[in-house]
Amino acid sequence: MATKVAKVVEPRGASGGGGVAFLKGEAQDPINSSLQVQSLSFGINYGQIANNLPSPSRVAVLLQSLNVSRVKLYDADPNVLQAFANSEVDFIIGLGNEYLQSMSTDPLKAQSWIQQHVQPHLPQTKITCINVGNEVLGGTDTQLWSYLLPAMQSVYRALVNLGLSKQVAVTTAHSLTILGNSYPPSSGSFRQDLAQYIQPILSFHSQVNSPFLINAYPYFAYKDNPGEVSIEYVLFQPNSGMVDSVTNLHYDNMLDAQIDAVYSAIKVMGHSDIEVRISETGWPSKGDANEAGATPENAGIYNGNLMRKIEEKKGTPAKTQVPIDIYVFALFNEDLKPGPASERNYGLYYPNGTQVYDIGSQGYLPQLTFSADSNINASHIHLQFSEPSHCVHIIMCLLELIYSVNFLGGVRHADRSNMKNS
Repeated sequence: MATKVAKVVEPRGASGGGGVAFLKGEAQDPINSSLQVQSLSFGINYGQIANNLPSPSRVAVLLQSLNVSRVKLYDADPNVLQAFANSEVDFIIGLGNEYLQSMSTDPLKAQSWIQQHVQPHLPQTKITCINVGNEVLGGTDTQLWSYLLPAMQSVYRALVNLGLSKQVAVTTAHSLTILGNSYPPSSGSFRQDLAQYIQPILSFHSQVNSPFLINAYPYFAYKDNPGEVSIEYVLFQPNSGMVDSVTNLHYDNMLDAQIDAVYSAIKVMGHSDIEVRISETGWPSKGDANEAGATPENAGIYNGNLMRKIEEKKGTPAKTQVPIDIYVFALFNEDLKPGPASERNYGLYYPNGTQVYDIGSQGYLPQLTFSADSNINASHIHLQFSEPSHCVHIIMCLLELIYSVNFLGGVRHADRSNMKNS
């Protein structure tokens, strides 16, 4: 996001360990997770700038109970990648901005990084993409701008040399500050000072068939101009919306408009075959006094409506047949993040696994509570439904649990032998 530190690698918190299981000896507060009956096809950003997060093994169980099948990291934490071994979760891993200079000039360093951080986890962990740098072109380091594409090319060539280019894509994530114009969406264009860098990056994406990632936050637009920007428009609530005067397309939410503005900017550069994906979007549940709209109520509305939008598999007004691929920011509140209070309060969950707010997805989110004891049985499970009619979904919930327990059993031995205390 535009206000985040540009560096991709995030400091480790108190997490550690490997394998998917609740372990004896871990923190005694239970992980409480909302067990969704239906799978939602969204990804989640798993940041770790905190000193109070659960171990990766417990996070793996939480995400499986949520049916989250895609995770984005800001590094290549081996503890996390090991914890998700033999799961069905796809990973985007991050290669930090601090690596760009060396990898742009020495392809062997890119190959060494992949051999150290990617190959040991394949194929047990499904690493499907490497995000080279984060919001580089949205920053002010012009020297770093020049390193970005050569570093991406070095990483791709290394994947080719290692026979991994068919299963691991290469991309980079951008903030929306790379746009020079975004209104109306059909007139979207990139900043002129970035054109010489973005044009060859787009050619790279087209050649290797990798997605163009953007971090899109309607919240920022509302925070900066709460008197002019409609809160309903940014929260996906009923509103009159806006009509693009060029295309006559109607937009009833800002996220769609932001995405189409990026597609338009890419088209201006001569490309129509590049997919745009949302690598980050979210809403903070708390902020400083000058951060308008940062409340748990608004965060719940934004993310709840976002989930419903994802589940409907609808595209944008300009790309109606292309469902939006979205990674929600973020899994946990991160207490050590620098910047305004909002930066530490984007999480869907507190570190103990309880929801920061109820997004109300599907109307039924039973609470699933495990004891910290690794021997999971019926006495350790508590299901709570907001309405009696929701009890009809208990069987489906238990099927999800059975899947998780069977999965845990298969990796428990490896987990214990490699465990590090969190």
